[in-house]
Amino acid sequence: MAQAKTEKKQQIPVVIDGKDITVEEGTTVLEAARMIGVHIPTLCHHDDLCAHTLKQGKALDKKGKKAGDETYKDLTLDHATTGAAATSGNCRMCIVEVEGQRTLQASCIMPIDKPLKIRTTSAAIRHARRNVLELMMSEHFGDCTACLRNGNCELQKLCAEYGVREDWFGRPVEPLYDMPDERNIIVRDMNKCIMCRRCIKTCALYQGVYALTPDEKGEHSGISTFMDKEMMEAWCINCGQCVNRCPTGALTERDDTREVWDAIEDPDKIVVIQTAPAPRAAIGESFGCEPGTPLTFQLNTALRRCGFDKVFDTTFSADLTIMEEGTELIKRLYAVLVNGESADALPQFTSCSPGWIKFIEHFHPEYLPKLSSAKSPQQMMGALVKTYLAEKNGWDPDKIVSVSLMPCTAKKFEADREEMDSSGFRDIDYALTTREVARMIKQAGLDLPNLEKEEFDHPFGIPSGAGIIFAATGGVMEAALRTVLEIVTGDDVENLFENANITPVRGFEGARVIELPVEKVGPVPDILKHLVPDFEWLKGARLKVGVAHGTWNATRVIEDIKAGGPFSECHFIEFMACPGGCLGGGGQPIPTSREIRSARARAVYGEDMAYELRKSHENEDVLRVYREFLTDGPCGHRSHELLHTHYHSRK
Repeated sequence: MAQAKTEKKQQIPVVIDGKDITVEEGTTVLEAARMIGVHIPTLCHHDDLCAHTLKQGKALDKKGKKAGDETYKDLTLDHATTGAAATSGNCRMCIVEVEGQRTLQASCIMPIDKPLKIRTTSAAIRHARRNVLELMMSEHFGDCTACLRNGNCELQKLCAEYGVREDWFGRPVEPLYDMPDERNIIVRDMNKCIMCRRCIKTCALYQGVYALTPDEKGEHSGISTFMDKEMMEAWCINCGQCVNRCPTGALTERDDTREVWDAIEDPDKIVVIQTAPAPRAAIGESFGCEPGTPLTFQLNTALRRCGFDKVFDTTFSADLTIMEEGTELIKRLYAVLVNGESADALPQFTSCSPGWIKFIEHFHPEYLPKLSSAKSPQQMMGALVKTYLAEKNGWDPDKIVSVSLMPCTAKKFEADREEMDSSGFRDIDYALTTREVARMIKQAGLDLPNLEKEEFDHPFGIPSGAGIIFAATGGVMEAALRTVLEIVTGDDVENLFENANITPVRGFEGARVIELPVEKVGPVPDILKHLVPDFEWLKGARLKVGVAHGTWNATRVIEDIKAGGPFSECHFIEFMACPGGCLGGGGQPIPTSREIRSARARAVYGEDMAYELRKSHENEDVLRVYREFLTDGPCGHRSHELLHTHYHSRK
């Protein structure tokens, strides 16, 4: 049967500032200008949010591929990268002159459908752009020096470039809107909003949450939540993706740095901090480094100089998470495949992304029993710091202040959850974003990239490559497979995948399913003998796992499960709330884009390869904790008490 020919788009010649270029029909003027290195300013366009096209997710496309000797299936869901025209071209900063047209045109939404001659700079354009900025500033209330985005504000930068130094249209002397409640995880200040609507597009079309919406029209227009509720009361998942795309300080994270400084300066407090791998691959961007510059060990030095008493590595508790979550998976498989219990427990969903947890609680609560009961690495570390470490060092847990450096604004919400206190103390007292810690380091007068390197503190300081790759989408799954496959088969995972790199689960595709045959089994290791007698029941099985990142893709996966599609056949699925995984988290340095996330991913996988230890079950720090403290092993009574929680038991 002859296949239908794909219709080729017409090639159209365009002249931009005297430069000739040929582009596909439908390319915007802004895109064409960027192709030849011509800069056009914009405040509403964002590379992650294509302004002029509307793509819907394609149906699941099943493709057989080869990865060494392993066959797997790649199910790709296209991301909703877009928006409708009603939310595009709002700022008017990207205006250009088009020969033959009377008025200036917004280049971000003007498709090229015929030969054009375009000018991107002229007296008329310059004056118009400056007028736009002056009008924006006429409604912009607040002291720029006190704003969290001071020095990294797109509006501030353009005002400086276009010489907006006088208030020709006046400035508000009082706030036009109510001042924000700074108890919110995501702080929304409409007094700084320029109505670009990036946040609406991000929340709706990028994440599929729809927590933000346009409000009223004309001079009364604004951006609001449903019934104008506070962000803490709205159906917001605290992922912070809106914050990462806001051009001003209208959206920020709750700033906890003052409280942390107070704790550091209190001589009666023992202040410890753990650092996650994703911020370590990104924090350099706040100090002028290229994206993907890892500063793991310079960061240790900076944090000690800031006054933290101990600096621990979250890869330790990531490895601990793999031990607990991987063991839980084996238990669920045994219950279903051997004991004949209900298959409703499968597929097991990962539980280390708090934005994903809040998403499933809001939108798909019927699937809460599928969540792993394991806490996230942040919370596991916090629980052990105030129990195991306190006992080991003779510290009063009440005097310990446990801080985390995380790429994620939702980690603040997770730390605040009422059930995160199984030790009798809060697991985590303060969760700081990458941006907050960068500010603290600058306040301390430290030049992070040029500091000497220092190691982590023990007993939570052995770095593991498996823990490092938690930062990238597919990383939790790869770390779990490195351990589960090796424990079950009794064979080195390097014999299955070169250098233990399980590449089928890597990449930025929206979602995918991978099949891994279990062709042989080994003996049950001592640490798991309390759970299963042998692995013979897994011999010949095909382990099916899935990976999805971004909650828009999570929705597609849930719908596929409901429809009995390929994801319903999975045994284990990794979900991350943020595009790209933690390295694209809402607390990471601004700006972000696909290229920046890719650079951070390269840093993460490069650091993984640099470590001698690359499997969670070989981390001696983790094994020591099981020998000395969690003596009944993974998923034992004590570990369940401290390291697990049951989200589905909450109303």
